[in-house]
Amino acid sequence: MADGAPVVVHPPMTEGGRRVTIRGEHVGTAYHLLDLIEFLQRADLPKTDTAIDDPELIDWLGGGPDVWNAER
Repeated sequence: MADGAPVVVHPPMTEGGRRVTIRGEHVGTAYHLLDLIEFLQRADLPKTDTAIDDPELIDWLGGGPDVWNAER
């Protein structure tokens, strides 16, 4: 992950939520922003609102921080 963001929020799943990986390791499924903040806290990463939009910290795939469910 040296070239990319340490946190990857994967595209929304059809059943809801988004897989989250930190430093290449799956840490769980986030169903809203508070879940993601909890994952960041557990990994000792910044959890401020400004960090959520930081592309050097988080790579949002398939939608940004306001997208948590797949389009049906």
